[in-house]
Amino acid sequence: MTRFYAGLAAAIVAAFLGTMAYLLFIKPDGDAFAQCRSSQVAGGNIGGPFTLVGTDGKTVTEKEVLAKPALVYFGYTFCPDVCPLDMGRNVEAVDILEERGFDVTPVFISIDPERDTPEALADYASNLHPKLVALTGSLEQVKVASQAYKTYFAKQPADDEFYLVDHSTMTYLMLPDGGFADFYRRDIAADKMAESVACFLAADDAEG
Repeated sequence: MTRFYAGLAAAIVAAFLGTMAYLLFIKPDGDAFAQCRSSQVAGGNIGGPFTLVGTDGKTVTEKEVLAKPALVYFGYTFCPDVCPLDMGRNVEAVDILEERGFDVTPVFISIDPERDTPEALADYASNLHPKLVALTGSLEQVKVASQAYKTYFAKQPADDEFYLVDHSTMTYLMLPDGGFADFYRRDIAADKMAESVACFLAADDAEG
């Protein structure tokens, strides 16, 4: 009888461990990236088509910009505090990922096209990171991109050219085949962001 109960207990433990492995790694909802996500938002409703202008003045679309995994951020070069910190963190994460063998593109989409001309963004990109893709466009083009990513921006009233722009501060991880993967808030550090992105890219490679 003792052997029977011992065997039954072992079977229960094995079943429990098997169920946990299934939940953790196989995922009944079919989400290959579930173990990587920092948010509860699944892909599919963030991101979409856009047409913007690069630092060389040429028109580009999301298909060209997001041909590789990318960290997408909406900001502006005259931003006095938030944007420099966020973009500095993003490009640091890109460098960490590169050291680990992952090629990720940092993308900066200006929500201040009035001042952020292609020439201004060229200077900005050259000073921040060699891989940075900086984009601008007409106000309408920027609005379309912003709406696709569910972001917000609003120019504050001012009597001169030194106005500020209120805006969202999320960074979006976009994958070439899967689209939106996850977003990152301002409080995540570069190493933690890189760790999360690496998880997505490793899982994506495994799926492919």
